Amino acid sequence: MRRIATTFALSLASVLLLAGPAMAAEGNDNGEGLVGETDDKIVTFFSLGVVLFFVAVVILGTVIQNALEKRKQRRKAAHLRSRTGW
Repeated sequence: MRRIATTFALSLASVLLLAGPAMAAEGNDNGEGLVGETDDKIVTFFSLGVVLFFVAVVILGTVIQNALEKRKQRRKAAHLRSRTGW
């Protein structure tokens, strides 16, 4: 329990030390991000990118899983073929 408390205290201290200068930074940009003013087009394309990313992750995971399953089945079949006798 002491280890958790120490870790929490150190994490809190580091956040507080780093948050002060970040909040007091000069050059107020009125909330604009790296790509400028955020409008509907930017939000739509970002959201589409997030959806496509997760679709790609699911498809890639399925392809990898199928390849591994085929490999496992081939190894099982080879093992069964190699068994002879009683």
